[in-house]
Amino acid sequence: MTRQPSEPYRIKSVEPITLLAPEERAERIKRAHYNLFKLDAASIYLDLLTDSGTSAMSNRQWAALMLGDESYAGAESFRRFEETVKELFAKRFVIPCHQGRVAENLMFSILLEPGQFVPNNTHFDTTRGNVLHKGGVPVDLPCAAAHSDEAHPFKGDMDVDALSKLIADQGRDMVPMVIMTITNNSAGGQPVSMRNLKDVAAICREHGIPLYYDCARFAENAYFIKRDEAGYGDWEIAAIVAEMFSLCDGAMMSAKKDGLANMGGFITLNDESLYRRLTELEILIEGFPTYGGLAGRDLDILAVGLREVLSYDYLDFRIAQVDYFANVLRTAGMPLVEPPGGHAVFVDAGRLLPDIPAEQFPGQALAIAFYVEGGIRAVEIGTLMFGTTDPDTGATIPARQELVRMALPRRVYTNSQIDYIGEVAERIVQTKDSLRGFDIVYQSQFLRHFTADLLPVEEQKLSVR
Repeated sequence: MTRQPSEPYRIKSVEPITLLAPEERAERIKRAHYNLFKLDAASIYLDLLTDSGTSAMSNRQWAALMLGDESYAGAESFRRFEETVKELFAKRFVIPCHQGRVAENLMFSILLEPGQFVPNNTHFDTTRGNVLHKGGVPVDLPCAAAHSDEAHPFKGDMDVDALSKLIADQGRDMVPMVIMTITNNSAGGQPVSMRNLKDVAAICREHGIPLYYDCARFAENAYFIKRDEAGYGDWEIAAIVAEMFSLCDGAMMSAKKDGLANMGGFITLNDESLYRRLTELEILIEGFPTYGGLAGRDLDILAVGLREVLSYDYLDFRIAQVDYFANVLRTAGMPLVEPPGGHAVFVDAGRLLPDIPAEQFPGQALAIAFYVEGGIRAVEIGTLMFGTTDPDTGATIPARQELVRMALPRRVYTNSQIDYIGEVAERIVQTKDSLRGFDIVYQSQFLRHFTADLLPVEEQKLSVR
């Protein structure tokens, strides 16, 4: 096995966690209607549900918290945050939001008309949900390598030919914006190359269509460009970020990822008219434009975190730890999306559990097995999250892949805890033939995976009787 990467930090504060007995875990997931989102945090031993808002803050961030200016308007905390965002991303205007989905809601409320198309390399769940909520049509245009078995370094790229065809087929007026998600979460946390960003930007300029980034993991993406794309090996991370953002008209960010914070997000852009329309709506639904639903101390924490995340030593360890995690799971016999991305390892549940059909959610079956077997919480990214229903036949239209995402919170878990996950994975592989699929007994109209109630297939059949 590859050597464990060495942490570039020392631990100064600890939080106790408890591993419940297997019988108790089985009972708690049953009471949660087999939905891992409905489990209390106290029921979890290692929580890999998301890397969003789960980071451990640095000593500098804890110090910055005490500087928080809680003035309603024009707080110094906002000015420090604004200065940081402008310096890193080189846009004229900064609009704070309490998290990324609010940024999406604001943008789509202003820019999107019903029936219009929003192309993306791959939408993530809240982005897709917000487009649909506004009556738009989310269109995923992943590159050809995105869902192949080859270890292509930039599987997050957009298919530029498909983008040009969509614009030609639908007309420029039906495409109000193009979004690039960096890194490409739904495609396995895969990075986007600078070459692809330049190609997409050129198409957008040709047609006069604004290009926006969904940039929750921009620094991790910049690291991959430095490591794997020709011509960038000697560049500083900050310089790569500057070049990336010189190509777009603006960005939406959930800063709960590469902002190294527990809450926060923003929109940054150059269009003054759009800025004014966005802030008018923000005042109605989110807060005054110099706090945007955040406390001043949150803004100061973000101002520090957005700079810390550019550290090469931090990023080098972060990516190495994810690589180590992937190797632990491979050794246990888990098939993965290859290569591993920057923030998570994606297990291919469809390949591991071929006898469970997509409409019975093999990813959910595997995610629940990780909890019952080891107290580990992960998330299904497959037909439960992204599947749709054929309006004519009522049949399930499955997702492209049936995955389980195991996201590593930043600066939280040790490598010995990763070894424990590998031991649990090995036990699951040995007993995988005993795993059962699930049926939905309740679901909401949008983002059903957050609130759905499920039952194992055999129990659902019994309840129908």
